[in-house]
Amino acid sequence: MLNLYHHIKGAIYGFAIGDALGAATEFLTPENIRGRYGYLTEMSSSGVWQKGETTDDTAMALAVARGILDDPQNPIPHIGEHFLEWHQSKPKSVGLTIEAVFHTYQGDWFAAAQQVHQNQNGQSAGNGSLMRCLPVALAYDDLQTIEKITWSQSKMTHYDDQAAEACVIYNRIAHRVLHGEALHPAILAVIAGTRYASVQQHPPERSPDGYVVNTLSWALHWLLTLDSFSAVIQAAANAGYDADTVAAVAGGLCGLHGGFTVLPEDYVDSLLNKRALDEVSDGLWRLRLSTQMVTDV
Repeated sequence: MLNLYHHIKGAIYGFAIGDALGAATEFLTPENIRGRYGYLTEMSSSGVWQKGETTDDTAMALAVARGILDDPQNPIPHIGEHFLEWHQSKPKSVGLTIEAVFHTYQGDWFAAAQQVHQNQNGQSAGNGSLMRCLPVALAYDDLQTIEKITWSQSKMTHYDDQAAEACVIYNRIAHRVLHGEALHPAILAVIAGTRYASVQQHPPERSPDGYVVNTLSWALHWLLTLDSFSAVIQAAANAGYDADTVAAVAGGLCGLHGGFTVLPEDYVDSLLNKRALDEVSDGLWRLRLSTQMVTDV
C-alpha cells in the first residue's frame, strides 16, 4: 500500500533536487563539466544560481500546482495567472519559447502559443511544458482528467503536439506509479509502440538538449538503466546541455517511485525553497485524498 503523502512529496522534492543539481551544469558540455567538477555529485553554485537554488523549471511546476489547487475543476485560467505572477517577478531564467509567449500573450494563452509557433517557423517542441507537468498527475486520480489537463497546460505555451505528447506519456507513467506499479514496468508499458520505445536498449543518439523528445528520451534512458535516485540525477547533471530540466524530469519520477524517504538528506537539506515545496506537496496530497474519498463514497 502506497503512502500517498510521501510519494507525492518525493516527486516534488525529487524534481526540485534534480533541477538544483543540474543548474550548475546547464549549457555545459560533458567535457566542460569534467574540467570544472570532475564528476559532479554535490549541489554547487554556478553563474546566477546559488547552491540549492531551483530554476524556472521548478517555479513553473509550482505555478501549475498552485493553479490546480486554486480550482481543480477548471485549473487552466488559474495556472495562467500564476505564470503571469511568476514572470512579473523578473525571474533569472525563462525559456525562449515561453518568453516569446509571454510577450505575445493578450489574454489567450493558446492563441499566443500558436502565434509563437508560426513565428518560429513551426519550432515550438521545446521541453518547457514537460518540465512543469508532473503536478497534474499528482493532483488527479482519473487518467482521462490527467491527460486532458496535461495536454492543455502544454498547449498554453508550446503549440507543437510533440511537446504535449511527451507530457502525456510522462504523466501516464506517473499515474501508474501512483497506483502501485513499479517504475520500470510502468515506463515500458507506456512507451511501447511510441517514439521512445528503444530508450532502454540504446542511448538516445542526440544530446540531452532542450528539444522535448531528447529530454524525455534521456530521462527515461537513465531511469531504466540506473539503479538509484542519486545515480539517475547525477548522470543527467554530468551530461550537460539542458541538464537541469533532464535531471528534474528524471528526478520527479524517481522520487515519486521511491518516496520522500529515499531522497538523500544532504540534497534535501541544500534546497532553498523547501517551504514552497512543502506547501505544494501538502496541498496536492490533500486534494488527491479528498477526491479519492469522494470516489469511494
